[in-house]
Amino acid sequence: MALRLVSDFDLGKDVLPWLRAQRAALVAARAGGGGPGVLENNYESLRVLNVERNGNIIYTYKDDKGNVFFGLYDYQTKQNEHLYTFEKDLQVVSCSVNRERTLLATSLVQAAKEGRRNELQPGSRCLTLLVEIHPINNVKVLKAVDSYIWVQFLYPHVESHPLPENHLLLISEEKYIEQLHIQVTREDGNRVVIKNSGHLPRERVAEDFVWAQWDMSEQRLYYIDLKKSRSVLKCIQFYADEHFSLMFEAPLDVSLSDSGFKLVNFGYDDLQDQEKLSKHPTLCVFTNHTGSLCVCYCPNFDSWEQITYSVLYFHKGHSKTFTATLGRVDSRVTKGITFLSLDYYVAVYLPGHFFHLLNIQHPDLICHSLFLTGNSEVIDMLPHSPLQSLSGPLVLDWCSGKLYRALLNQSYLLEFLWNTRLDCEKLALLHCVLSCGRDPRRLEAKIIQWISENISACHSFDLIQEFIIASSYWSIYPETSNMDKLLPYSSLLTWDTEIPGITLVTEEIPLPLMKMHSFKGYWEKLNSNLEYVKYSKPHLHYNNSVVRREWHSLISEEKKGKRRSTVYVRNILDNAIKVISNLEARNLEPRLTPLFQEEDNHQRLLMGLMVSELKDHLLRHLQGVEKKKIEQMVLDYVSKLLDLICQILEASWRKHNLHPWVLHLNRRASAAEFAVFHIMTRILEATNSLFLPLPPDLDNTEKNEKVKFSIIVRLPPLTGQKICRLWDHPVSSNIISRNHVKRLLQNYNKQPRSSMMDKSSFSVEFLPLNYFIEILTDIESSSPALYAFEGHDNVDAKFVEEAALKHTTMLLGL
Repeated sequence: MALRLVSDFDLGKDVLPWLRAQRAALVAARAGGGGPGVLENNYESLRVLNVERNGNIIYTYKDDKGNVFFGLYDYQTKQNEHLYTFEKDLQVVSCSVNRERTLLATSLVQAAKEGRRNELQPGSRCLTLLVEIHPINNVKVLKAVDSYIWVQFLYPHVESHPLPENHLLLISEEKYIEQLHIQVTREDGNRVVIKNSGHLPRERVAEDFVWAQWDMSEQRLYYIDLKKSRSVLKCIQFYADEHFSLMFEAPLDVSLSDSGFKLVNFGYDDLQDQEKLSKHPTLCVFTNHTGSLCVCYCPNFDSWEQITYSVLYFHKGHSKTFTATLGRVDSRVTKGITFLSLDYYVAVYLPGHFFHLLNIQHPDLICHSLFLTGNSEVIDMLPHSPLQSLSGPLVLDWCSGKLYRALLNQSYLLEFLWNTRLDCEKLALLHCVLSCGRDPRRLEAKIIQWISENISACHSFDLIQEFIIASSYWSIYPETSNMDKLLPYSSLLTWDTEIPGITLVTEEIPLPLMKMHSFKGYWEKLNSNLEYVKYSKPHLHYNNSVVRREWHSLISEEKKGKRRSTVYVRNILDNAIKVISNLEARNLEPRLTPLFQEEDNHQRLLMGLMVSELKDHLLRHLQGVEKKKIEQMVLDYVSKLLDLICQILEASWRKHNLHPWVLHLNRRASAAEFAVFHIMTRILEATNSLFLPLPPDLDNTEKNEKVKFSIIVRLPPLTGQKICRLWDHPVSSNIISRNHVKRLLQNYNKQPRSSMMDKSSFSVEFLPLNYFIEILTDIESSSPALYAFEGHDNVDAKFVEEAALKHTTMLLGL
């Protein structure tokens, strides 16, 4: 399927066998000692509680007496560990363990069983505890209140040595968040205890919020508060020490009630009915390493026929609201909509109805995102259980207790690319497959094979052109940030064709207000993106228009006998030599086709100018990148463009088993040669508008005339005639005149002629020719509309005379 879920953890396989082994050992020990047998544990209560930053998974279950068991699965060692057992029949709300596994925080509520006495403190509904577990020792009550509490330890980026202080977040149903500072000390060797447990310093982090999301990987807290009935998204970044900072505030045009309360990624929420998810708004925040910031939002369902959801691309300064037609009207929506983060994409899907793969790096054109609806096989293969996107590629199926890494299935998408018929899907899939970045050489070979078999199948865009631009972009993009703003991503600037099953509305949105003045890492990239949206209009994407002007100027000066400075021209030609050397280094085997191997000064000037202009462009706009690195990136990028052209031609050559220089233009072409020639013309058409180096137009030397003429006569007749009208040359004019005369004489019936034209202007000694010209002129005069010469007012009789004499001479071998 389009999504590939790689299993990282499964409660049933990674925990349950260990628990049963532990239980069997305990039963055997008691039986050996003559003790009473023990009933089977309630393994149906086994569930995941939390996933910590280091990948460790906390789970719980109840034994036959109702005691609450806490365990931990070590993500690195793949080993299980018993953390703590709470010997009361309570229901766990939340649990978290510090990095050193010396402290466990948990909140519990009274189990929902009638007739049971209250196990908690009088007047309280939720008990929040802090437990020393290295070894198991003291238990401190942090809160005993009538509202639910969630807990989360912070995991800062530090070295492996133990921290003297731990920091714990308490999230209250009463809409506030506190941070507790817990100092620990070691006693009696290795025993860890809480220092000054009677008074733990705490501070308010947020309050009056209606929604909050925890990013465990980046240690960020996103939350929304309502100011004057307007939603405002805020983000707090936590650091290695107790310090934290408010990073930004951003107004949100979403509908949230101040009476509601929703938490995302604070562990398993057993208090919320999963079947009612579709009746509540869904909202989540996604970021990635490029500095993107997306808010995905889906309001309450109000129709079984369509669904509306929005994505706010804050890093681009606009939002898109999509309305998707549900693929199967007879199938009611019983599961909530799912948003998943997939690096450069966000997946939005509703099982059984639709799948939308949103391009978050280049969201401007809807054709760069993939939308599927209806009875598609892709729709049917989507996971039907609700998945929760934790951080990065990690997703958790709370119901089954399985942790996955969600990835795009490159092989499946490539296969889908071969079979799809819609241009919009071909375009989206092409970019999606290239973005996966795995084994690019093999991937490019498969795409080139697809292009060669579908060269005329796309009507909305040029396949070769799009592939060359997109593949070159992805080859260089990961090397540095901001490349998405400086290099072209697609050959398309607009898309007006409707995408079946979906409509959208694009709106500008207010940019986040950054609350800090100095930034590092992700925040520096996000700030750069926001600055670009504010000040960089028009867009800064590079194109070859400057190269085109400069190249034509150099060629024109050369024809007029003028020359630029020797140093300037030498530098340009040196650039070309570097590109050709880099191009040759990419291939260990000799090429079948002679592209870029000839000593062509004009072609090398163009190649060198591309390097020069692109380097200047990147040096102007890439801040903080070394000049040498930029020069190498430019060299790699230009070499990649040209290498892809060679690959396409080489693949076609090999497919038809042609050998080097096989296109003999002095005999009739084979079907294989014609197919290769067709590919060559499409390559030329694609690269011409991009103004990429290819062998320039041949001049009219005798050798080149023969090549041009042999090409023309091998083309389909109508195509050949059109090309003749574009080629200003006697050979071309000869063909035009012969075709015209043939057309005139096809339906000629000899009739008595009442008058003769004035022959003085074109009379010649060759009397048969005189008579022939008179006939032609008379036919044209009798029906000028019927025999009008396409592209000319009339036939030049002098030219017809010369053409006829030349043709007669050739036929007689004179």
